[in-house]
Amino acid sequence: MNRREFLVSGAALAASSVYPGIGQSYPPSHGFPESLLRTDSYVETEPIAGYHWASPAAYEAFQDMKFGIRIHWGIYSIWHRGAESWPFLPMSFEDRQKYNSLYETWNPAGFNADAWMNVFHQSGMKMFAFTSKHHEGFSMFDTKTRVKSRANWTALGGPKMESCDLAYSIMETPFRRDVVKELCDAAHKRDIKIDLYFSHPDWYDADFRPYVSHPLQVPSSAEIQMAHDFRSTQKQYGNHPVIVADPTDAEVARMMARHRAQLVELLTNYGRIDMLCLDMYLGPRVWPQLRETVMKLRELQPDVMLRNRGIGNYGDYYTPERVVPGSKEASDKPWFCIYPLGSDFSYEPDAAKYKGTQWIVGNLIDTTAKGGGFMIGVGPSAYGEFHPKAIRQMRGTGAWLQVNGEAIYATRPRNGARWSEGDTVRFTRSKDKRFVYAMFTAWPGNQITLRSVQPKPDSKVTLLGSNAVLSWKADPLQGTVISFPENLQQASNRPCEYAWSLKVETTEA
Repeated sequence: MNRREFLVSGAALAASSVYPGIGQSYPPSHGFPESLLRTDSYVETEPIAGYHWASPAAYEAFQDMKFGIRIHWGIYSIWHRGAESWPFLPMSFEDRQKYNSLYETWNPAGFNADAWMNVFHQSGMKMFAFTSKHHEGFSMFDTKTRVKSRANWTALGGPKMESCDLAYSIMETPFRRDVVKELCDAAHKRDIKIDLYFSHPDWYDADFRPYVSHPLQVPSSAEIQMAHDFRSTQKQYGNHPVIVADPTDAEVARMMARHRAQLVELLTNYGRIDMLCLDMYLGPRVWPQLRETVMKLRELQPDVMLRNRGIGNYGDYYTPERVVPGSKEASDKPWFCIYPLGSDFSYEPDAAKYKGTQWIVGNLIDTTAKGGGFMIGVGPSAYGEFHPKAIRQMRGTGAWLQVNGEAIYATRPRNGARWSEGDTVRFTRSKDKRFVYAMFTAWPGNQITLRSVQPKPDSKVTLLGSNAVLSWKADPLQGTVISFPENLQQASNRPCEYAWSLKVETTEA
């Protein structure tokens, strides 16, 4: 395939005639939203016989967490040209070659796993997600796998593939410490749950060409890639794709063997892992091999929760990204919103771009009321430290949760549309349905009226964090009217900032 053919080969995207199942529609069903199933349309709707998801207890624990952090850290943090490793794709060939060698001098001496976990604990976080390997292929753990083929971007006559033999990991840097192990050890000591991110594609290992927006393309790219990935690749590279030979059967087998071996390492060498945050897709050609890998992971740690990306209905949870759903999600699969606290998920050097504790608290309340959780994206610097502004905002959230955590952790959404009243009131309920929590993000003044909540007769309504006695009355036309004492009209007398939580004992079914 020449460059012109690459541009016009979008006509080859009628892949449904090549791979059965691609483009099929899914009827409404329990499980992931239909839009997500279409993304993995090559994956069978019903998992094969003998497959099992994580246990009900694992699902319950996942839904109890509510708040966590998503950490992107890797060699992309050294140059920090934008969102994680994505800036690699439009780089010049010279810069790509330099980028791939950055690890040779990387020594993030400021990294301290215990210090990180202390911040997370102080922030009220119950879990963290960490990038064990992002798309650019650099492993942040002590992998024993080896890369055997890579691109030489500045080879005489243009980029060429070349043989190599290295792990391309943190253990080959001057730092030489297994970051994933140190983080997992520190988390286990504090009972903070662990989510290890892992990218299916790999831009360094040439065996992985040309999945997703790979910098190396091949004559059969339009057939190997998913249609949306091929269109994205065409848009990315225009009339300047780097086209090399199609992967051989041996290279494809070696790719999938290394992919599996790395995931097995993550679930074997680091103790209990609560979640695997799989990312991107490898497509239909290698789905049978990937399915075998998923089955293997279930054997190793049966209760690990798998993100759905690339594995469809074999997954356990999903992550709306950079958006909070407008209402309760029409899904019985648990979910966590992932949203950067700065401009991107990786390090943000500009203090002014961190969104603030009030933004975190508001979104945490909103997602919890809708049945999900909220995970802020905060990346450390190349040195291994978080921005002081980010730390202050995270700890501010922890202070708020010290007062209001009962309304957040281990709660469930109310039935139907009763998760909100107006723009400033959100509800959760206790798992035994005895209590409803009303959280309001604007102080209501002397009274607040809750239309959908009926306290149990002769019960108390309390403001979390306060000893104040709140009077209430049932109004047959408006609902329950709750009054606040005069002293709480002064902000300094309230138990916290940003939002406040009422605890109401009800007979709600």
